[in-house]
Amino acid sequence: MTSLARRLGRLAIFFWLPVLILLLLFVLTAGSTNIYFPPASKVLATLVDGFTSGQLVDALAFSLTNYLIGYALAACAGVLLGLLLGERKATREALQPTLNFIRALPFVALVPVFIIALGIGSGPKIALIALGCFWPVLLNTMDGVRSINPAVLETVRSYRVPGRLRLYRVTLMGALPQIFTGLRIALSVGIVLVVVSEMYGSAEGIGYYILFSGQRFAVTETWAGTVVLGIVGYLVSVVFLAVEHVSLGWHFQRPRNQRKATRVVESAAGTGSRDLA
Repeated sequence: MTSLARRLGRLAIFFWLPVLILLLLFVLTAGSTNIYFPPASKVLATLVDGFTSGQLVDALAFSLTNYLIGYALAACAGVLLGLLLGERKATREALQPTLNFIRALPFVALVPVFIIALGIGSGPKIALIALGCFWPVLLNTMDGVRSINPAVLETVRSYRVPGRLRLYRVTLMGALPQIFTGLRIALSVGIVLVVVSEMYGSAEGIGYYILFSGQRFAVTETWAGTVVLGIVGYLVSVVFLAVEHVSLGWHFQRPRNQRKATRVVESAAGTGSRDLA
């Protein structure tokens, strides 16, 4: 029972604020006659109709497919290249000006270029999402590798640990907390690029649904698409936090273990002082 109560408490921590906001919206917009801010009940009804008819389901499936593929490509490429550049100082310094130039480009401005080069299907959208999500992962992976204690690396070299084992057990594990930071940043970047990429040269997706609804002055549909996008972004963040907690359990428990060790030492020191007295 204690375990169940603990899990319910964790769920309450994640969902209490969204639930409170939804309740406030229902109360504050109950009698709204403003065309731009319809009652939340009408938006909810439109949301249910959109899922019942399958229109929102198809749009969401298209967007999520592009998002997951682009994000996965960016994560794999960013981590691999970040590990390589983080370990090789000469290569990193040689590529740094080029990387800084490409990173400074506004990815939204590249949408027409991607459409001309790759067409109006899923290709340009996946490419834009992958390119935008790539940089946070790459830069944080490089920083994670460079932040590893030099004494650890020197010890690994002294014991002549094989390269593959060193890469996995030392470099990757040492940089993993920073890698997850980059992956977390890339989540929100990818959501934004999903919407932007579907507002240009697209006839499907949640971004197109929101844009087309706005052009027809279908305000409730516009709000419904926006709400769906927010829910998806929030759920993706919750799932990512769960994966991060499982993958970095050793990292999150380290401060707790350090405090426990400190208490043990202090207790032992106090016991020794009493014995001497």
